[in-house]
Amino acid sequence: MDVGSTNVGGTNVGSTAQLTAARRAPMPTPTPTTASLRERAAEVLWANWTGTSTVPSRQLYPHQWSWDSAFIAIGLRHLSPLRAQLELETLLSAQWDDGRVPHIVFNPSVPLDAYFPSPDFWRSTTAGRTAGAPGDVQTSGIVQPPVHALAAWLVHRADPALSRARSFLARAHPRLAAWHHYLLSQRDAGGAGLASVVHPWEQGMDNSPCWDAPLSRVTPADPAAYRRADLDHGAAEDRPTDLDYGRYVRLAADYRDRRYADGAGEFAVEDPSFNALLIASEHALARIEAELGLHDVSDARESRARALTGTLVERLWDPADGLFLCRDLRSAKGDGKGDEKGDGNGELVPERGVGGLVPLILPALPQHVATALVRTACGPHFGLGGPARLVPSYDLTASAFDPRRYWRGPAWFNTNWLLERGLRLHGERARADGLRRALLDVAGESGFAEYVDPYTGRGCGARGFGWSAALALDLLLDDPAGRDDEPHGRPADGPGAALTSEGLRDD
Repeated sequence: MDVGSTNVGGTNVGSTAQLTAARRAPMPTPTPTTASLRERAAEVLWANWTGTSTVPSRQLYPHQWSWDSAFIAIGLRHLSPLRAQLELETLLSAQWDDGRVPHIVFNPSVPLDAYFPSPDFWRSTTAGRTAGAPGDVQTSGIVQPPVHALAAWLVHRADPALSRARSFLARAHPRLAAWHHYLLSQRDAGGAGLASVVHPWEQGMDNSPCWDAPLSRVTPADPAAYRRADLDHGAAEDRPTDLDYGRYVRLAADYRDRRYADGAGEFAVEDPSFNALLIASEHALARIEAELGLHDVSDARESRARALTGTLVERLWDPADGLFLCRDLRSAKGDGKGDEKGDGNGELVPERGVGGLVPLILPALPQHVATALVRTACGPHFGLGGPARLVPSYDLTASAFDPRRYWRGPAWFNTNWLLERGLRLHGERARADGLRRALLDVAGESGFAEYVDPYTGRGCGARGFGWSAALALDLLLDDPAGRDDEPHGRPADGPGAALTSEGLRDD
């Protein structure tokens, strides 16, 4: 399939064949072998490629999503480092002048009714003009977790020679630095240094029970004012309820009507996963700056990442639960006497979500905190190595747990991939190896499903899902031993680690 000719980041891309530098062989009959799993995962990524980026799912998510593209690039680096670079460059080219990287970059060839909220809802080129939204592409106005610097560093290490020849890091660095600056300045609603999210969609775990209390104060939008396109492709019992969806729409519309100005909304939450990914990307950005010879900047950023880890523990760690919790900055305590911005403290939300385990990826996490997180992950609430095949998105023992409904219990490949890295980083090699095997087994059995029942591994949502395939590839083709010593990716010995779908070098 020819994808047309496009110029991104100074590289002319004429076709899939030019990107892979190899002939694509027919997909073999699936077998339970590693080679077959690699081939099947590669076929998902080729099928979801649009020419400049990868859609999460052709049917349900037909545009480019921010943190999806970061995870997808991490897997693509093993097939085509060039395509992985283009994935990130396409996303970053839609960055706003204030530094935010939007959570959706819309494909103008996709009909408006194929996805909601669509470009005519967000109105980025008009409502986002004050915040510096680009005028030549339509985007959403909210953000998603900042995995991008980590992805850029891993992509660079897959083929340093290609990366340097294309000045990939030199061109990405100012955009990544502006992105982090936006989050650490404009989104510091609590005043303590952590970034806050202004919508559940920003944290990525959209429908988690962790949002129930903060969302309860939001008046839902009139359901007659919009049509849910997600129900065209997913069962209602797997998706957010109409009540929750109405609240999501209201929050997004109010943010748009404020012209995407930060600091005045009724929803502001410090989330442990979002901030852990920001800190991990700060560490990665420090490595990028060192690679570029910016050693003073790199040293300062590394120090800030370690300081932010301390702030994360101080603000969001709950030793009684052995878990990080969300902090609701607009709770009664945070609001004070009618002050919408509150006193900066708010209240911790007493819900156990998988996001509370994600800080395990941080290298400067205190040892007692890391030990407690592993204990919690392996306990009854998350079942790692026990009754659950994969770590669920929400507490297995809670009344709100649902093994099928979006982020209220199902297991997701990206969060389990992060936990595998975190376990390995903190010396839990046997548990990391067990989780890796389970992830690969479930990925193949489920057809790279969007998410799965944590007990059975039965697939839910979309099949052939982008990051599920990409992260399975990463687990297959990355050397896990290297991650024991290198928390942000094992330095590669040139492009030999990068394989096409036929196992050929992409050089």
